[in-house]
Amino acid sequence: MHRERVSENVYWFQSDVYAQVTAGVILGPQWAVVVDTLALPDETMAIRDFIERELTVPVRYVINTHYHADHAWGNCFFPGATIIAHELCRNLLEQRGIPSLESARKQNASLKQVRIVLPQMTFSGGQMTLRVGKKNLTILPSIGHSSDGISVLVEEDRVLFAGDAFMPLPYVVDGDLEESAATIRKIGRMGLENIVQGHGDIILRGEIEAAVKENLSYLSNLKRSVKGALRKKNAEEFLEAISIESCGKSRVHLGGLAGTLHKRNVQSVYRYMLEHGVGE
Repeated sequence: MHRERVSENVYWFQSDVYAQVTAGVILGPQWAVVVDTLALPDETMAIRDFIERELTVPVRYVINTHYHADHAWGNCFFPGATIIAHELCRNLLEQRGIPSLESARKQNASLKQVRIVLPQMTFSGGQMTLRVGKKNLTILPSIGHSSDGISVLVEEDRVLFAGDAFMPLPYVVDGDLEESAATIRKIGRMGLENIVQGHGDIILRGEIEAAVKENLSYLSNLKRSVKGALRKKNAEEFLEAISIESCGKSRVHLGGLAGTLHKRNVQSVYRYMLEHGVGE
């Protein structure tokens, strides 16, 4: 697992095992806040050990940016911490997370020690604020990747933990393409020093404008290409021909997973357009 100090008392972690998924820690004088947990128990517990042994404080809060397994299933490894999330995140963890974990345990023995811990502190509109030492955290909705998405802004440092609202490849299978684009535009206007993506490396200040444009261009190209295929008699054949490169991205992102995620994006957008009569 990679670890890096982003700014004073702000840390970033990236998985070596699964899809370069990330988590973060904001340190206060007496306790810490964790932003997201990692996919597998060993890595999540390594974060906890770093906080308790090297930073020498307990974890008081864990913020889930959304309900997906690689960001929220590690809640159980922070006993005594209060879990913060959007109200929809709590609902989705209960409705989808619990049965998904039961199924996943049958295939992955390391998940036997995992249990779903539902957020105890939620919000449904507007935003939340949380003071951690001298830092003010603003927790705000960031939908598009999923309907429950939130991000965490460290105000003083202009560091945004964006969750999967910002990734090397936008992924909208469980979300909405237009909402994802709107959130990416909003992030681009926030005057940030760093974007901590839900997966992948940290985006530095000088890289943000280009990353925003590239992600918006990808979504626009994806939408246009799928819409074009929809007009063809043999639409499925044309869908297969929509490569990630033709939409402006590289398949090497996310340890080589980007190509697979792109194909899922194509099928998801196609189904959405069929259901909503787009292009007719």
